[in-house]
Amino acid sequence: MKVTGVTFIRNAIRYDYPIVESLHSLLPLCDEVVVAVGNSDDGTRALIEGIDPKKIRIIDTVWDDSMREGGFVLAVETDKALAAVAPDSDWLIYLQGDEVLHEQDYPAIREAMRRHLPDPKVDGLLFDYYHFYGSYDYLGAAKRWYPHEIRIVRANRGIYSYRDAQGFRKPVNQKLNVKPVAAYIYHYGWVKEPKSMQRKQEDFNRYWHDDAWQAANVIKADEFDYTGIDAVTRFPGTHPAVMATRLARLNWRFTHDPTRNRLPLKDHFKRWMERLFGWRIGYKNYRIV
Repeated sequence: MKVTGVTFIRNAIRYDYPIVESLHSLLPLCDEVVVAVGNSDDGTRALIEGIDPKKIRIIDTVWDDSMREGGFVLAVETDKALAAVAPDSDWLIYLQGDEVLHEQDYPAIREAMRRHLPDPKVDGLLFDYYHFYGSYDYLGAAKRWYPHEIRIVRANRGIYSYRDAQGFRKPVNQKLNVKPVAAYIYHYGWVKEPKSMQRKQEDFNRYWHDDAWQAANVIKADEFDYTGIDAVTRFPGTHPAVMATRLARLNWRFTHDPTRNRLPLKDHFKRWMERLFGWRIGYKNYRIV
């Protein structure tokens, strides 16, 4: 069984992405990792080069900054990495630059890949999510934080990145058939040094919205204000070992009293439906088989 990791990144240093930690968490599970490194001006390529030259293969890409709708450019960059995967690969493990795997989940991930490899009906594996917000002690608690997503897919089935690269589809625009794996993705996209987080908010929204929307909706500031969150919960677990240095150098404070959460009315309705009928209302980009 050959396993290839895939990811993409651009200006990781400027936007404080934990890409080094992400790749270190991916390497033990993979025979090779393909990294699509976009045109960066902050030393990102040299950073990636220095991690593990024997297992990491870099492909250089140029982002199309004219794409300003729905985050589609992120899917385009993901597909460039997918296209570079060796043809003898069996599984692809996909992580974005702010996603990290926990070493405690490695056995479950390996076992799931082995168990489902002979079953042609299974297109991919579905992970649970921890979405951290503000600091490493809190998780986003509103319904907009997606609870699951596909992060392992079959190689060489024409599977492609969908919309803004959150998930995948197969030809022609079909949802993937997946099996759940008892493992988590640790998503740190909303835990960044406040200056870096503000830069990301001001710059990355252009891949979803035009200039008029940004002018009306993105506040200009020196630092991002984390206090505007509606709802969080305390994180009860441990972080991946590769995150230890990043956690130790945390240089800002964020605290929130979960008893003072302000959930939107629609979230209360969705939770009521889940408790009553066992249904989770919302977007689901896969079929569990």
